[in-house]
Amino acid sequence: MSDSFYEAVAVWSQVVASILFLFVLVYLWQRFIAPAVLSAQASRNAELAEAEARRDAVRAEAEAAAQEVASAEADAVAIAARAESDATRLHERLIAEARAEGERLMRNAGGELERSRAAASAELRGDLIVRAMEIARSAAASLDAATERKLVDEALDTADRGAKP
Repeated sequence: MSDSFYEAVAVWSQVVASILFLFVLVYLWQRFIAPAVLSAQASRNAELAEAEARRDAVRAEAEAAAQEVASAEADAVAIAARAESDATRLHERLIAEARAEGERLMRNAGGELERSRAAASAELRGDLIVRAMEIARSAAASLDAATERKLVDEALDTADRGAKP
């Protein structure tokens, strides 16, 4: 066997070793590396899908919060309007009650004034009658018989005229 045979065997052994090495690499790739890559890819895809789902959920929550804020602002405006309306009604009611109370007090004061006037008038009449009686008594004490007779006749004539229809 010649050197060329050994050289050919050496070359072919390297070719066969290279082919076997490639088969082993392909086997290892398919047996261990490809499943690991696919698993990592699936895991990454799942993480991305979960992140997108969280993002969508956060967006939905943000939209719901924005709607709640808008609703709260509308409620605040409605409450302020209702409070303003209630305050206006209360103000008007209090003014009406105060006006009615003032008018009632004025009527009461008017009635009290009329009663006071009537009482003063009655008291004045009483005083006038007492003074007139005093004056009449003092004048009667100083009357002579002829003047007294004349006054009695005049009183009887006046009474007769008033009694006749």
